[in-house]
Amino acid sequence: MVENGEYEVPSGKLAVIVTYLEMHAPAPIKQVPLPAGVTFRQMRPSAAQYRDLFTRVGSLDWLWYGRHALPDAELQAIIDAPEIAFFTLTRDGVDEALLELDFRIKGQCELAYFGLTPALIGSGAGRFLMNEAITRAWASNISRFHVHTCTHDSPQALDFYVRSGFTPYKRAVDIDDDPRLNGVLPREMASWIPIL
Repeated sequence: MVENGEYEVPSGKLAVIVTYLEMHAPAPIKQVPLPAGVTFRQMRPSAAQYRDLFTRVGSLDWLWYGRHALPDAELQAIIDAPEIAFFTLTRDGVDEALLELDFRIKGQCELAYFGLTPALIGSGAGRFLMNEAITRAWASNISRFHVHTCTHDSPQALDFYVRSGFTPYKRAVDIDDDPRLNGVLPREMASWIPIL
């Protein structure tokens, strides 16, 4: 049992509230078109391509760092895993979104990573991408589709997942090293989160 109260987070650490969400049947989908000039495609990136997209989608503003902490060989093993599928939205020859579906646990799909670069935010591309995620996840033999988000993610993420048909079922506090202090990310990333 955790006592009510305020708990100090040590210097060099970050604390976030993580919300876990799931769905146990396909959510209804409202079809939306892709924005003009944007295409959807499946991809199998190299580690360098993945890191670039991961940075532009989640690290600059939202402090995504988990995959940056992995050595290239470990990241490439994830990318090469046949049970993980990667998709993107491309505009003017540049990949501007990341959708990663992880089927490694039998009967489940994790929406491991989902996001857009600033070039597509607000264009309706996120709804199109989520429709693809839901459709492709449930096209497999699963009984559970799940995702988690945290307070260092986009402020719209949690509401977007709920509106997409996911139901919150658990909350946790995660404390980890600040990746801007241990060399995983440059110090200037996610400047809205102070370094202490």
